[in-house]
Amino acid sequence: MVHPEEIQRYIEQGLACEHVRVAGDGHHFEAVVVSAEFRGKSRVQQHQLVYRALGDRMREEIHALAMQTFTPEDWAAANR
Repeated sequence: MVHPEEIQRYIEQGLACEHVRVAGDGHHFEAVVVSAEFRGKSRVQQHQLVYRALGDRMREEIHALAMQTFTPEDWAAANR
């Protein structure tokens, strides 16, 4: 069984992030990812970057991942 901390580490290793938080029960996970690499990209493109960082783990280890992605500016505005 995969743990939220492992998924967080996978994302951080594959994508330059300012903030990553992953929670879950071993089967279903939720992630918040903040990265400057998201600037100028659609939400779908942002999620694709996270999926790319996770690679084959999305098919093999992670069964469900809900994501919220933010640029650093959007994250700062959302947390005022």
